[in-house]
Amino acid sequence: MAVKQVLVYRRDLKMRKGKIAAQCAHASLAVFLRRRVAVTAEGVDPDELLVVPLDGPMQQWIARGSAKVCLSVDDEVALLEVHRLAQEAEIPCALIRDAGKTEFGGVPTYTAVAVGPAEVEAIDRITGPEGAVRTKLA
Repeated sequence: MAVKQVLVYRRDLKMRKGKIAAQCAHASLAVFLRRRVAVTAEGVDPDELLVVPLDGPMQQWIARGSAKVCLSVDDEVALLEVHRLAQEAEIPCALIRDAGKTEFGGVPTYTAVAVGPAEVEAIDRITGPEGAVRTKLA
């Protein structure tokens, strides 16, 4: 089974390359960090212990090089549709809303979404060349 993660950002925001990279990195990590579970161990501060349950595709993704593909969409509507379809398909995903402190005039703004790690075919039904949402290679 081939596994990947797709990172999608909005072209209409005209973000700097560094901002795009940061938003995509936030999304990639958020998929895992939002799955974290509270675990306590004697003598360990719970804030110093990170436990993330991994499903089969996530385990495979980590073990085999963590393949990532970066794509873009036209606007917020398309970004939110990618997120909605991923949730509907029960694919791990994370939508990033930037606080707007360095860009976007102080307005919180949806900037990126990570889809997966999951099976390539499942993700491609959403973001692939013939997928439900029109994407473009970044």
